[in-house]
Amino acid sequence: MLLSLEHINKGFGNRDDSSYRPVLNDLSLQVEEGERIAILGPSGSGKTTLLNLVGGLDSPDEGSVQFRGEDITGYSSHEIDLFRNRQIGFVFQFHHLLPQCTLLENVLIPTLVQSDRISRAKSAERAEALMKRVGIWEFRNKLPGILSGGECQRAAVVRAMINAPSILLADEPTGALDSENVEVMADLLLELNQEDGLTLMVVTHSIELATRMGRTLEIRNGKLRQI
Repeated sequence: MLLSLEHINKGFGNRDDSSYRPVLNDLSLQVEEGERIAILGPSGSGKTTLLNLVGGLDSPDEGSVQFRGEDITGYSSHEIDLFRNRQIGFVFQFHHLLPQCTLLENVLIPTLVQSDRISRAKSAERAEALMKRVGIWEFRNKLPGILSGGECQRAAVVRAMINAPSILLADEPTGALDSENVEVMADLLLELNQEDGLTLMVVTHSIELATRMGRTLEIRNGKLRQI
């Protein structure tokens, strides 16, 4: 078991007054190594909140998030930062590449914490291999502003993969792409899952992308159900 969420409650606002808005209600989820999961649900249902809890960007009001049997909700801020850097890859609807940095520099940002020359050299080799794999190596010295949305989103996926994470959390990764690039992105995510054993959790409104995942779940009234 890679990931286990047990009896998660999460809301926003002050729990002691009327400003509190519950989002996730006694939600539980188990994820096996190498699974690919699509998360559906209406806007505001808690899809992004769920990814933020898994990725250690937020913590539940109640319940536990366990990664390989260890409760990450008890981690210190330093421990949770290391966990995210080493175990989690994030991809969002918009690529969030730094406009002043080249594509290669953007890809290598998560490796900046590495201090030794050997680790930096290995990261550079991995960046080259991944960028060639997704067809953007020829653009490595270009700035994001002159490239297409699909090319920038592929760079965002490589950036998420540069530290060889155990799980990729993708929040509407095809939401800003045209239909052709939706298919390219779906192919890329499935290739990473099938060839590298990468676990995927993908929040999406794209039925095309959802149907290519192994399991499709929907959040309704703060709970998950399989569809």
